Amino acid sequence: MTDDASSTGIPAGGSPAPALANPRRAARTARRAQYRSAGGARTGLVLLGGLLLAVGVLTVLLVTGVFGRGRPQRPLLEPVVEQFLLANGTAARVVAVLAGLVLVLLGLWWTARSLRPEPRPELVLDGGPDTEIRIGASAAADAVADGAATLPGVTRARARMVGSAAAPAVRATVWVDEDVADGEVAEICRRLDAEILPAIRDALGMADLPVAVRLELDAARRDDRPRVS
Repeated sequence: MTDDASSTGIPAGGSPAPALANPRRAARTARRAQYRSAGGARTGLVLLGGLLLAVGVLTVLLVTGVFGRGRPQRPLLEPVVEQFLLANGTAARVVAVLAGLVLVLLGLWWTARSLRPEPRPELVLDGGPDTEIRIGASAAADAVADGAATLPGVTRARARMVGSAAAPAVRATVWVDEDVADGEVAEICRRLDAEILPAIRDALGMADLPVAVRLELDAARRDDRPRVS
């Protein structure tokens, strides 16, 4: 379940939930918060795949004679290009070495970017012209997890801050007992959206804080039960 930053819920105290500044933007951010962003890696793989596909297509066209008969038997480099490289051997080697180093650095950067831990931004609130209020990432995430864990049928909950300081969001996983009925699961979703999350947003002073919530059955609790032989 992804919390769409609803503005129509009724919190526990009976007062209307605070309206969000931009519900559509909050909903998009919440959907993106469900999983770690893989946009950079996806773009790199698409570019690499496109390059390899182009090389493969050109190879097939070369073998089938599209570029002329006997072309596969000809040297890879044209005589003019080969003569130029021989005449400027030192410069060609330097360019080749630099190009290799650039590719190696790009590969290392891509690997480090893919393996680095996901950032956990702090919430920055406007405290005045010369001051600002910061709420730690763990404090905001723990507030969501602790609030969700108080609901009947919820066995445990976990949350973390994701995104950036300019566009923070909360990603939460809520485990429910496997014996909980479908109607109770629907009630958990309703209370999360109408009571827990609006109260937390109001306490944090961020009415448009997106929250992505994922519901799962608590398999660990089931495995811990005694077995009857």
